[in-house]
Amino acid sequence: MTGFGQASYDGTTFQLNIEVRSLNSKFLDLNLRLPKLFTEKELDVRNIISEKLERGKVSISIEHQQQSQQEPQLSYNKELFSAYYTQLQKLANAVEAPQDALFQIALNSPGVTENKFDEALNEEDWIRLKETLLKAIAKCEDFRVTEGNVLLQKFNEYIQTISTGLEEVKLLDPKRVVRVRERLKGGIHEVFGDEGFDKNRLEQEIIFYIEKLDIQEEIVRLGTHLNYFTQVLKEKQSNGKKLGFIAQEIGREINTIGSKSNDAEMQKVVVVMKEELEKIKEQLNNVL
Repeated sequence: MTGFGQASYDGTTFQLNIEVRSLNSKFLDLNLRLPKLFTEKELDVRNIISEKLERGKVSISIEHQQQSQQEPQLSYNKELFSAYYTQLQKLANAVEAPQDALFQIALNSPGVTENKFDEALNEEDWIRLKETLLKAIAKCEDFRVTEGNVLLQKFNEYIQTISTGLEEVKLLDPKRVVRVRERLKGGIHEVFGDEGFDKNRLEQEIIFYIEKLDIQEEIVRLGTHLNYFTQVLKEKQSNGKKLGFIAQEIGREINTIGSKSNDAEMQKVVVVMKEELEKIKEQLNNVL
């Protein structure tokens, strides 16, 4: 299900900005951009995300920035610098080389320059990251809930259209049976005339044929599936897979009614029902 959430933390020593984006996917597909400072906590971050977001192609960007420091971030080891410089002077004197670059060479020697603010993860950094991440995920979930309410309304509309079609099928069915019976009798009379066949046997065959075209069981089952779909929609827990299974059963009954109908008017209604069912299946990709 699509969603978006953003949260920030602005502290005295560092800033955090987290964005959570979610697209439709049957499984959790996580793409995580994590600052180097929090690399050691990557597994913990992934576990937090997977506990909160069940499905979706999720992209999470975490930006971390140190606040500007008022004092110099570099310090220098004077004793080590002096030792390097003295040694370099001796070497230069020994070979009578120029000494203009000795200062810079000594300054860049190993251990002379030190970073006073080496990046190291502390407990406060981790606590703030978790808090900000959970806020961003919560906003993403709120986005999903809003979208879910829109989907719920759409599903109810689609189901209502199919239910209306089912009622039309019920009204058309008796007339369909009469039309099939008359069409069969007309075809027989056209071929054989009034003589040359057993009318009782013909009536039995017509009854047998119409029984094969009977759709009462399909009508009952389809009504049951539609009611069950609506019932599951009202449940609080996530039921995307269950709704998918019910939609398959709805499609099976609609297809059977269409194949058995042998009637143009009923086929038109079946086509409309199939269209609405396809909309349901498409939108079910957005349901957890």
